[in-house]
Amino acid sequence: MGKFDGKVALVTGAGRMRGIGRAAAMAFAQEGADVTVTGTGRDPESFPDDEKAAGWRDIDSVADEITGLGRGSLALVVDVTKEAQVQDAVERTVAQFGRIDFLVNNASAPRMAAWAPLEELTEEAWHTVMDIKVTGAFLCTKAVVQALLSQGHGGSIVNVISVEAKISRANDLAYATASGALATFTHKAGKALAPHGIRVNGVSPGTSDTSRNDILYGYPRTAVWDERLESIPLGRAGQPEEIGNFIAWLCTKDAEFIVGQCIDMDGGQAA
Repeated sequence: MGKFDGKVALVTGAGRMRGIGRAAAMAFAQEGADVTVTGTGRDPESFPDDEKAAGWRDIDSVADEITGLGRGSLALVVDVTKEAQVQDAVERTVAQFGRIDFLVNNASAPRMAAWAPLEELTEEAWHTVMDIKVTGAFLCTKAVVQALLSQGHGGSIVNVISVEAKISRANDLAYATASGALATFTHKAGKALAPHGIRVNGVSPGTSDTSRNDILYGYPRTAVWDERLESIPLGRAGQPEEIGNFIAWLCTKDAEFIVGQCIDMDGGQAA
C-alpha cells in the first residue's frame, strides 16, 4: 500500500532528466499516485549531452517511467502563463484519472533568462521570469483549486521557490524577486485555502545538482562548481531526489498540520 494510492498529482516543469520536477513526479508515483507531467516542449537539439546520449524524450520519458511503476501517466505540453492551456491540462487530468489531489508548481524560466546587472536588465527578461514563476503558479493553483473545491475532499499544493529570494546575487535580481513573490503567494494562499482542507506550502531549494545549473557551472562540473559548494555550510549540493521526496512528503497525512510554510532545503545557505 502506498501513501498516495488512488490519488492524482500534477507536476509542472517535469521534463528534465536531472530535475526536481521529474524527481517529484517519480516520488508521487512510487507512493501509488497517477501523475500528469507538463513541460514546454523543448527542442531536442537544446537537450544537455547526457539527455541526448540517453535518448531522453522530455516529459514522455518521465511518463514512461511512471507507467513502468504501474501507475497511470499523462504527458502534456503546457505554457503555464496561458490560462486556457492550464485549464485544459487540469481538465484533461480529471478526465483521464477521474480526480486531482496534488499540484506541484515547479515550472520556472531558464536559469539565465534574466541574468544581468539591474541597469542592463530588460523588461522582456523581467517579464519572462515573473510570468512563468509567479503568474504560472497562480494560474495553475487557481485551476486546480477550482477542481478541488468541486470535488470537496481537499488537497495539497507545493510551490518550488528558491533560496535566491534570501541570498540574491547581483545579477539574479529578477529570479530572486520572483522567488520572493512566490513565497508571499504561498503564505497568503495557504491561509486562504486551509479552511477548505487545501494545504499550500513551499520548498526553497538551495544550490542543487540539476541541469538548470549547467550554464553556470558546466556539465561535467567545473571548478566554479567546487567554489560554489564551499559556500554551502553542509559542503554539498542538493540532490533532485531528496527535494522531490520532500515535496511529496508535504502532501502526505504526516504533514497535514503544515500550512502556508516555505521550507528551505539548502544545506544551510540561507541560515
